[in-house]
Amino acid sequence: MDNLALVNKNGVFYADSREVTEMVGKRHSDLLESINGYVIHLTNGNFRSSDFFVRDTYVDQKGEARPYYLLTRRGCDMVANKMTGEKGVLFTAAYVTKFEEMERQLITKHDSYMIEDPIERAQRWIEEQKERKLLADTLEEQKPKVIHADAVSASKHDILIRELAKILRQNGIDIGERRLFQWLCDHEYLEKHRNFPTQKAMDMGLFRVQETAVTHASGFISVSFTPKVTPKGQQYFINKFLENREKVI
Repeated sequence: MDNLALVNKNGVFYADSREVTEMVGKRHSDLLESINGYVIHLTNGNFRSSDFFVRDTYVDQKGEARPYYLLTRRGCDMVANKMTGEKGVLFTAAYVTKFEEMERQLITKHDSYMIEDPIERAQRWIEEQKERKLLADTLEEQKPKVIHADAVSASKHDILIRELAKILRQNGIDIGERRLFQWLCDHEYLEKHRNFPTQKAMDMGLFRVQETAVTHASGFISVSFTPKVTPKGQQYFINKFLENREKVI
C-alpha cells in the first residue's frame, strides 16, 4: 500500500487509476465505470470534473489504446469515501501520505531556491534574460504571419474539427473534414484508433475534450467525449496550413 507513485503535471500531482485499482482490489474496468458515474454527477452539479479526474489513454501490450484516469487528491478522496473496511483505510493512508510527501518536496525545493548562492541566482537571471530576448526576436520575425492568421480566424470559441475544415477551405486550403481528420492522425495530433487528441496535442493546448452524459433507453448512462479545437489550436493549424500550403496537403 505504501508504493503509490504520483505523476506531476504542471505542478499538479495525480494518481494513476491502474495503480489505484491494485490498491483497492477492484478490476480496472469496474473502477473506470465508477469514475464515469462520478464525472456525470460532477458535470450535472456544475463542478469541473478535471479538478477530480482527468481522462487519458495508454497503449496496452496488443498495441491498442485503452482508457484510464489520473486522479487528483480530491479524486482519491471521492474514491476512498465510497470504500469501507481495511482496504479503504489503508488506501486513504497511502494516498494521503504520498500527496503530503510530494507537497513537502515542492516546499523544500522552493526554500532551497530562495537561499541558494546569490551568484548562481544572478547567473540564472542572466540566462533567463537571454532566453526572453531570443523569444522576443523570434516572435518579432514571425509577427506578420501571426497577424495574417488572426485576420482569417473565424472563432474565439472551441469548434468542431469539421468547422475548422470549413475555415481552411474559406481561406484557399483544399481540404475537407475526412482529409483533415486523416492529416491530424498522420501528424500525431489525433489518435488513429479513435480520433481522440494525443497527449502532445492536449499539452500544447490545441484541443479540449467536451464530456457529455448520454442516457440510453435502458436507463444506462454513458459519457461521450467530443474533441474540439481551441482558439489557440485554430490559430496554430491555420498558421501551419497557410505557411506550408503546398507541403501540408
